Amino acid sequence: MIYPGQIFELKASRQTDNGIYLVDEDNIEVLLPNKYIPDDLELGGNISVFVYKDSEDRLIATTLQPKIFLNCFAPLKAVDKNKHGVFFDMGLEKDLFVPHNQQQSEIKLGHTYVVYMYLDNVTNRLVGSTKISKWLERDIVEVEIGEQVQIMVYGQNDIGYNVIVNMKYRGIIFENEVFIKISIGDNLKAYVKKIRSDNKLDLSLNRFGYRGVDANTQKLIETLEENEGFLALIDNTAPEKIYEILGMSKKVFKKAVGALYKQKIIRLENDGIRLIKNQ
Repeated sequence: MIYPGQIFELKASRQTDNGIYLVDEDNIEVLLPNKYIPDDLELGGNISVFVYKDSEDRLIATTLQPKIFLNCFAPLKAVDKNKHGVFFDMGLEKDLFVPHNQQQSEIKLGHTYVVYMYLDNVTNRLVGSTKISKWLERDIVEVEIGEQVQIMVYGQNDIGYNVIVNMKYRGIIFENEVFIKISIGDNLKAYVKKIRSDNKLDLSLNRFGYRGVDANTQKLIETLEENEGFLALIDNTAPEKIYEILGMSKKVFKKAVGALYKQKIIRLENDGIRLIKNQ
């Protein structure tokens, strides 16, 4: 069955003045306009296309790569609006419409927002929503403490950043644990710190606890070796500088330093730390 919002592998069936009609296994047709027809496509051949509805509400196929797919999240730029809502650039000739009742807050043109795309049951059209949390799983969370996950940043508040975890779950990274510039739509790796009673996840951009020290001690040793066995990092060094050099938070850095110091692998000096034993 052909429906809007996804990529389909279809067969070129018949040529018309407007383009080539493609069909699926059930002989359902969709038009691939002339401007999208590759030179090597012949009747009877197969082609991968994205399907959506044009301004006249007809199913259309395109070889353009969309920025978002059905039932998925993606960062999109707001490019136009009317009295009913806002239009977002989805990489096609037709923009994705987000009606007022699907907007989490006021949308400013030219700004980027994370959008969820779904198929409206009434109109059978692709529609967007910036009310991200309503589309995320709340009942079951299939992750574990310490597990590495993929996150997409979709909002910021007074305590930190709201994120989508593995494109399924709600999560947050607290402001005091962020030492890099983060923007809406960023895709990052993170680690699960806590699973709350409401199934919202607390996350960290760094490995944490003793489980994380092993990886970070190795990182610290490697960085020391790359810098002739010395790093000008001390207890009072700004967290931002530590993250810039080592890619870890100050808390994780101090744990790594403590572990290496106990093993007599490093020496603490007034102006930094020095490697005294190669690993």
